[in-house]
Amino acid sequence: MNYTTLRVEREGPVTQVILNRPDKRNAMNREFWLEFPKAIRAIDEEGSTRVIVISGEGKMFSAGMDLTVFTSPNQKMISGDLGRKSENLRRTVLQLQECFNVLEEVRMPVLAAVHGGCIGGAINLVSACDCRYATEDAYFSIKETELGMTADLGVLQRLGKLMPEGLVRELAYTARKLPADEALRTGLVNAVFADQESLMAHVMGIARQISSNSPLAVMGSKEVINFSRDHSVSDSLRYMAAWQSGMFQPGEMMVGFQAKMQKSEPEYQDLWPVEEPFS
Repeated sequence: MNYTTLRVEREGPVTQVILNRPDKRNAMNREFWLEFPKAIRAIDEEGSTRVIVISGEGKMFSAGMDLTVFTSPNQKMISGDLGRKSENLRRTVLQLQECFNVLEEVRMPVLAAVHGGCIGGAINLVSACDCRYATEDAYFSIKETELGMTADLGVLQRLGKLMPEGLVRELAYTARKLPADEALRTGLVNAVFADQESLMAHVMGIARQISSNSPLAVMGSKEVINFSRDHSVSDSLRYMAAWQSGMFQPGEMMVGFQAKMQKSEPEYQDLWPVEEPFS
């Protein structure tokens, strides 16, 4: 598919989704909010991609929401009956949240490679990814507070699962920049690199390493980790037992064992494509 705000590139089992409005600092305009979830879902539904890598073109990862979204709002958001206007705004926020929820819902891991600024909507995006990596010049900012609004697309709900809650509160209340070294020290990112070239080399290496493993086992790991984040240990262990009773496949393990014995790379079957019911 052709996109106006994204570039999608496939490298074997790894697919890169590149935010591609460099002249606008990859700001998220109206088209982005339509294209991004479609692109991610299309990759998932096709089935043969085993890892998604998200990065940004140009000088920074993303400046967040394009100001044109605020300066040219839908008239339903600012006029008309108060109750209906409020219901419409609530529904709009839920729809925008789904644009990033999809990163948790897809079957394969999503890695974010951040350089330069990761601001506002962009930190909402990366907080929904499985892993984050950054360059030394990267910084993260919950910018919404400085603009007079509360961040509403997931960062306030997810960031406290990744780093100390007190720091999340500080970032949200002050809208200050969180530099890459502090992001590494406090757990937001996995590693920091000198420049974008070394960042992408490392992230693509991690992606290839993940893609060499059973996609069924990787998918199961993502599913169970996400469930465990939001539930008690007891509930999560019970879910794990139920998951394993249905998903554990001895044949999948045999592929790995045979590859080790033969000192070769295992060749696992891709996940099946997502299709309509009864098709």
